[in-house]
Amino acid sequence: MIPNIPIILASQSPRRQDLLIQGGFTFTVEPSTVEETITTTIPSDVVLELSRQKACDVCKKHTKETVIVIGADTIVCHNGTIMGKPTSREDAFSMLSALQGNTHQVYTGVTLCINTPKGMTTHSFYACTDVTFYPMSDKEINSYIATQEPMDKAGAYGIQGSCAIYIQEIKGDYNNVVGLPLSMLYQEMSKVLSSLE
Repeated sequence: MIPNIPIILASQSPRRQDLLIQGGFTFTVEPSTVEETITTTIPSDVVLELSRQKACDVCKKHTKETVIVIGADTIVCHNGTIMGKPTSREDAFSMLSALQGNTHQVYTGVTLCINTPKGMTTHSFYACTDVTFYPMSDKEINSYIATQEPMDKAGAYGIQGSCAIYIQEIKGDYNNVVGLPLSMLYQEMSKVLSSLE
């Protein structure tokens, strides 16, 4: 059951918003403005750390009300190298060249920061999905980059966009690769809210 407590998404990602709408959640959007800091290179810990910073940043602005803030962060990891959003076309080409023909991991960390009259509670979790690309030629990579789709996405691709034609296999949660493990979010939120009753 989806709670009737006000929910705030601490992200301006349209993909995360679409997933929450798909899941039947009613929410408002309030992007975090925190300066993100990373103290680890372990992918799962990175996304947990960043999602927690985002959720807590927004939650602290709502201490006088009962709210649930959802913070999330997604990264792509290939052979131990974390890939964020590309900084240039050349950067995007380098990332896609590494991913094509190979399997990589997509991690999304999620933090629920809940304010109630009893105080603030945080609960963090993450999902990991294996994604395998078909081989891509330099021409195919450049054509994809020309669509501009890769430029605001971790690992320089969006699985829900035109890059779908190069995805050979997925092991794990598809929605996690889009940017939010929706079913896990629902299950974890249900558990946390039950424990607070």
